[in-house]
Amino acid sequence: METKITRNAAPDAAKQKYSRLLDILRDMGSAAVAYSSGVDSTLLLYAAKDALGDSMIAVTAASYLFPHRERAEAEEFCRKLGIKHFIAEADELKIKGFAQNPPDRCYLCKTDLFGRIKQLADRENMAEVVEGSNTDDTGDYRPGMRALAELGIRSPLREAGLSKQDIRELSREFGLPTWDKQSFACLASRFPYGEIIDEEKLGMVDKAEQYLLDKGFKLFRVRIHGGSLARIELRPDEFGRLMQDDMRIDVYNRLREIGFDYISLDLLGYRTGSMNEVLERNTSGRSEI
Repeated sequence: METKITRNAAPDAAKQKYSRLLDILRDMGSAAVAYSSGVDSTLLLYAAKDALGDSMIAVTAASYLFPHRERAEAEEFCRKLGIKHFIAEADELKIKGFAQNPPDRCYLCKTDLFGRIKQLADRENMAEVVEGSNTDDTGDYRPGMRALAELGIRSPLREAGLSKQDIRELSREFGLPTWDKQSFACLASRFPYGEIIDEEKLGMVDKAEQYLLDKGFKLFRVRIHGGSLARIELRPDEFGRLMQDDMRIDVYNRLREIGFDYISLDLLGYRTGSMNEVLERNTSGRSEI
């Protein structure tokens, strides 16, 4: 696959890291890419196709935790690149302990999901399973990383030294549609630890976030508290737009229709790991979102 070069050239340092990424992938011989259609996994998938040609596959999770739009975008991107694409059906709500939403929820989820992906990769004779963590993920509170290590899952972006900024710059140069896509984390990350996760509440969060996306908001989360309160996190520069009378009333009415009784705006705005602010400080205070 030829690399698409545009006028928005990435810095030389990012290009050197991308070259290193290709070398890492080529050395694997073949790979199954855990593909969510997010910023990081899209560049990883593009690079795997670049490095390995047809000796690679994409695997996308399908579950209550991921919006349908993400699966549709993943399917479309794989069609365009001619990549063999598999869907791994998962039901995290059936994993023992997951629905109770403990602080190691992500560990339980990734152990189950990547175990399924490894089984699929073995059936397809793929030498490695790879996923899209980057160097910015290293210091966060991410219990899912322990699951990846235990299962032997590789993180080539991190191995090549690629940061989120590098990934966006390279994605823009290569013409990837995700270069300016907002970062995404599974819908379970919208729940405070200890609050029961169920299909109905996951659906409420999904619908609320889809509505804000359709309204043109760029970076946000809808956190759910007690099953009835929606706490909207936006970038502070978008507060004014939300507070315009027509928009404010429209958002309030739509989220009430979805099932929320109370709708609030978080005054600090969008930030990663806000649900971890209640954890003890020795957890590093930040998580997968």
